Amino acid sequence: MSGTRAAWTRVCALAPVLLLATWSPAWAGRSCADSRHVYAEKGYSVNTAPLTQISGEHLRLCPQDYTCCTSVMEEALARQSEKDFLTAIDDSSQFLLTTFTQKHRRFDEFFRELIDLAEKSMNQMFTKTYGMLYTQNARVFHDLFAELRRYYTGGSVSLGEVLAEFWSRLVERVFSLVNPQYQFSEEYLECVSKHAEQLQPFGDLPRKLRIQVTRAFIAARALVQGLATGRDIVSKAAKLNVGGECMRALMRQWYCPLCRGMPTLRPCHSLCLNVMKGCLANQADLDSEWNNFIDALVQVSEKLEGPFNMELATDSIAVKVSEAIMHMQENSVATSTKVFQGCGSPRPAPSRSRRSPREQGGGRRPFRTYSPEEKPTTAAGTNLDRLVSDLKERLRPMKGFWVSLPQTICNDDNMAADVTNEDKCWNGQTRGRYLPDVTGDGLVSQINNPEVEVDISRPDVRTRQLIMELRVATNRLRQAQAGQDTDFMDSEEGSGSGGGDGGDRYSDEPGYGPYSPPYGKPPRNPSGQNKPPRVRDKTGTKWTRPNQGHGSRVKSGVSQLTSSLSIIAALLLTSFAV
Repeated sequence: MSGTRAAWTRVCALAPVLLLATWSPAWAGRSCADSRHVYAEKGYSVNTAPLTQISGEHLRLCPQDYTCCTSVMEEALARQSEKDFLTAIDDSSQFLLTTFTQKHRRFDEFFRELIDLAEKSMNQMFTKTYGMLYTQNARVFHDLFAELRRYYTGGSVSLGEVLAEFWSRLVERVFSLVNPQYQFSEEYLECVSKHAEQLQPFGDLPRKLRIQVTRAFIAARALVQGLATGRDIVSKAAKLNVGGECMRALMRQWYCPLCRGMPTLRPCHSLCLNVMKGCLANQADLDSEWNNFIDALVQVSEKLEGPFNMELATDSIAVKVSEAIMHMQENSVATSTKVFQGCGSPRPAPSRSRRSPREQGGGRRPFRTYSPEEKPTTAAGTNLDRLVSDLKERLRPMKGFWVSLPQTICNDDNMAADVTNEDKCWNGQTRGRYLPDVTGDGLVSQINNPEVEVDISRPDVRTRQLIMELRVATNRLRQAQAGQDTDFMDSEEGSGSGGGDGGDRYSDEPGYGPYSPPYGKPPRNPSGQNKPPRVRDKTGTKWTRPNQGHGSRVKSGVSQLTSSLSIIAALLLTSFAV
């Protein structure tokens, strides 16, 4: 009996030793070779890395079991997880950033080239056709294209005012050319341009050109600005500030397996989704406005290849101007007669300068239209249809990008395990199935996220700013689809001068004909002296100039201007009545 008890005592004494001998090789003595190898591949020194697993009480982010990580390694891998996350965001958004950057540059170059070629073609064609008659008045056409460029590049320019100013100046010069037997003062020619609003010596061509040019330029500028906005939004949204909770979750899913001695084990797909949805909650909230923005870009680009075609608009400038000049020449007698009634009889020109337009033009017929082969050429190397088609093909897959970004990242084999490998993935603690449900999208849905603690009561200010930028850009694009420029809608609504003609309308609004003088611009007299506005003399048919100073003509006074123009129109109709 005593011998049995003694034997049992010896067995009990040896039990801890035997248990330790059995357990230690499997856990405490497990090799960290694989973890050291992966750690070294990340560029870190393995001099202090354990050769075998050690106790993990020092760990702050990973499970405190036996581990291959020291505190220094855990901190380094936490920073690495943040770097990997930002790289994944950059890689995923690179398609968007590259597309917006390249397409912005390509469309911008194309539209600028169209404007340059239109001006070059007009210069060549008009010099060949009109000779000195054109070169002596080329400044009028140069100024037109200069203003068109200024508008396209973002200047505060009203296209309606630009075109009205052009026709106003052109009618003065053409009127002089078709009446070479008279000598006209500057005041008389300004009176001619005032009467032109009612007489319409160029027929309906100024209105048609205004509709075509304003719509095309508004859409072209809106598209290029929209592409630049898209580029900037992507660049800003992809630059995240990774918070502490997000970084801890990233570390737990990507590098805690390394610390457990299983560096090749990928996080379960659902675990990855929860981490990403928590870290990208604010980006997901961009989704609705982002999709509206993409839709608006597609719709404006479709307008450009359809009714707002920029190629056709720039091509038509020289042709319609030439047709307008020819129309005025053919109707010069009737037009001049009515102008003389309204502005008074002009002084005869000195006999030595009474040359016909043919003589002034060096023997050329001064006014004619152009044959099809003389029409301006478009930008070489591509065409608008091809550019738009390629843009739409690249834009449409961008819808839903921000809300699907977690899925995009977690579908990468380097980031998470395949969905079919649910039992052999890292579940946050060990190898096995991940049980929690996947949370929803956006900030509010993260209230129950099991992996990332998100304060849903404090929306990200930066994200709110991006949402507002998207809304503003989308609104501008939608207005462009209607042929309207948001920069001039408030001050020129109903005038047709700021934004085409309100969608598909082709009629001019009362009080603003195709030759309406521009307001809010400096006078064009060479001397640079401001001239007082002219009013109609109630006692006669001529225009007189009062003594008061020149009032400022600003856009905010449109209602007053409309009233004044209505009075002037009534007086003119009375004077021109036969």
